[in-house]
Amino acid sequence: MKSILFASAVSLVVALMGTPLFIRFLVKRGYGQFIRDDGPTSHHTKRGTPTMGGTVIIGATLIGYFVSHIGSLTRISTSALLVLFLMCGLGLVGWLDDYIKISKQRSLGLRSAQKLFGQLLVGTVFAVLAVRLTDETGRTPGSAAISFVRDTSVDLFVFGPIIGTLLFVLWANVMVAGTSNGVNLTDGLDGLATGASMMVFAAYVLIGVWQNNQSCFGTTVTTKCYNTPHPMDLAILAAALMGSVIGFLWWNASPAKIFMGDTGSLALGGALSGLAITTRTELLVVFLGGLFVVITLSVIIQVASFKSTGKRVFRMAPLQHHFELVGWNEVTIVIRFWIVQMLFVGFGLGLFYAEWLTEGVT
Repeated sequence: MKSILFASAVSLVVALMGTPLFIRFLVKRGYGQFIRDDGPTSHHTKRGTPTMGGTVIIGATLIGYFVSHIGSLTRISTSALLVLFLMCGLGLVGWLDDYIKISKQRSLGLRSAQKLFGQLLVGTVFAVLAVRLTDETGRTPGSAAISFVRDTSVDLFVFGPIIGTLLFVLWANVMVAGTSNGVNLTDGLDGLATGASMMVFAAYVLIGVWQNNQSCFGTTVTTKCYNTPHPMDLAILAAALMGSVIGFLWWNASPAKIFMGDTGSLALGGALSGLAITTRTELLVVFLGGLFVVITLSVIIQVASFKSTGKRVFRMAPLQHHFELVGWNEVTIVIRFWIVQMLFVGFGLGLFYAEWLTEGVT
């Protein structure tokens, strides 16, 4: 528990103190956000606000996690390293996207194909290593079995190791694309995606600690235990993520002094899917990140409706912009969406605990 507190505290302080320094650095170089002309007119006042703040979140998370391990002299797990790889890899894709937007002063950065290729490349490397890389006990960070709050009986390796690995790579990339793009779409109002992400990472701190206390390894218990290889280390990583996001939120709250950009949204989405895969909670993340799911669905519904009927369901998608055009104040939308996300996280944790209460044999 000390490592969890230390990781969250260090990352929070680094993000809290480092963000204004990064803001000054970006302002000196004129790295400001480009605002779309077809968006809500209230957003035009945000033109020029420094972006790429996700760099601070990534840096603070890395510092918090590794300093925590140095201080406690504990071993770094392969599971956490893979999640960090996924976070940093997608963060790099997002950084390239942000840099092109800034340097060319346009609302579009990487082309869709380029962005997708980058996400697939990072996601594929992560997925292959997740089911092939073993630790000193012979355990792999990921599992080929589809999981809800633990591995289910749907095991992709039933088709053989090669086909099973290919299927897992496909499944993992679907998850990575879903979470990273979900956070990216949510990042449209000051502090909205940051606050929502903070809640999900806090949930994963609790899940990691609980799984560690109810671990199947090193015990004769065969019921109501978890086969997650490195739950405590994943809880430490989730705590570092939570702390860095809280520190960044201080400066990202309305009126935002800095935006996380695609650098942050893709990185946070990658970390979210990485934690879901390594903690064996792949389908549970749909509930824990319910706000991201709802906002993503609003875009899908809007596009499908317009292409099929020529009519729009919402005044504008993603959903938060619909409420802006209806007349809701930006801060009101953010707070109410945070409340919705709190309910999703509470429901997800309730499902997690309820399954443990009713679970018989693992």
